[in-house]
Amino acid sequence: MSSNGNEAPTTWLSQDAYDRLQAELNEHIANRPALAAEINARREEGDLRENGGYHAAREEQGKVEGRIRYLQELLRTAKVGEAPAADKVAPGTVVTIHFDDDPADTETFLLGSREIASTTDLTVYSPESALGQAILNARTGQTVTYTAPSGADIKVTIVSLEPFGG
Repeated sequence: MSSNGNEAPTTWLSQDAYDRLQAELNEHIANRPALAAEINARREEGDLRENGGYHAAREEQGKVEGRIRYLQELLRTAKVGEAPAADKVAPGTVVTIHFDDDPADTETFLLGSREIASTTDLTVYSPESALGQAILNARTGQTVTYTAPSGADIKVTIVSLEPFGG
């Protein structure tokens, strides 16, 4: 299989996080009939142009269906277990950096899916964030520069890496 460079980064999930997300998905799927019944009940209230309850129920259904599709894809492609040992920054890596303008200022965070944020006390940065993109594939000791949302260029050095065990 050839690589075209467009594959999504691997999302590593602990068994607990995977189980929690699977339970959320199952709950949303189980609630589909109740949501459909709510929409039907609201539809029967009359003129749909002025029926706020109907439109709210349809909007909620759209949000839930979007979440179902997202969770199905995330769980289908997720790797469950401990992320492999890393010699460079990758999704599923706990990264400690220091900011070059103040080497005493360090930050430790998980580079990965925000879906696992509730399973850890670590801050989670997405690989698609400005910092995440800048440090992706960087090695311990390497310095990278990224542009913060404020427009400022920020230099950081990778202090350490370890696989996420959450």
